[in-house]
Amino acid sequence: MEIKIREQQIIEAAAKGMDEFVQLFTDSIAEAVGGELNAAALEKLSADQITLWGYFILREEVMDGGFIQLIHNGYAPFFFHNPFAKAMEQWGLPELAKLVKKARRLYEPNRDELTKPCTDEEFMTLFERFPKFDDLDDAFVEEEEGFTAAIAEYIDNHIDAFAVVEK
Repeated sequence: MEIKIREQQIIEAAAKGMDEFVQLFTDSIAEAVGGELNAAALEKLSADQITLWGYFILREEVMDGGFIQLIHNGYAPFFFHNPFAKAMEQWGLPELAKLVKKARRLYEPNRDELTKPCTDEEFMTLFERFPKFDDLDDAFVEEEEGFTAAIAEYIDNHIDAFAVVEK
């Protein structure tokens, strides 16, 4: 799917910083396919567009509630059963790939427990019952700025893989 972004929008977003720059591309991709990362959206997007949107979701979920929230909200198959970690390595983010792989190793033996429907109170106990995710959450939070900067640089160096820039 061809995502179109005006050059002036890119210039303005870049002037505001890397977060705004990345957000512009992510929002444009999401908007073009209806705002939901589902099978229909995936069919319309390129691997790079999907990976970028995935990073945005990963960042939002982990910064808000950690890997446990990411898993509980149904994103584990996307991140752990698809080549997301491999894409991060190819994009120059080996440390992020390692975090995703470690999260998968913690997730796999506890999949049923981490994904079963539960009350808010039961959900909160997951953090106590699975403290090993805390280290991964902390590592992500500490490195998030660097990860996002690397994502922004990748987009900038491969802009045509994400959108058509219009004058």
